[in-house]
Amino acid sequence: MTSNEHAIAAGRRVIEMERDALDTLAGAIDGAFADVVAMASGLKGRLICAGIGKSGHVARKIAATLASTGTPAYFVHP
Repeated sequence: MTSNEHAIAAGRRVIEMERDALDTLAGAIDGAFADVVAMASGLKGRLICAGIGKSGHVARKIAATLASTGTPAYFVHP
């Protein structure tokens, strides 16, 4: 196997793993997801996202994404 073929095969394996992870995630979406979406979309004030460590980084990104799409949201470090 050439270097290019090895890189192509590795890239395909990564994409297959990501696809499998997305399939698993899609299967985990249930009524609780719809409840959270309905609750967040009906807010009259601001949505506060909080977290510490890695979850804090994720909460900060979620707050930024929500704010950029028109939902007033802030990140708060507890």
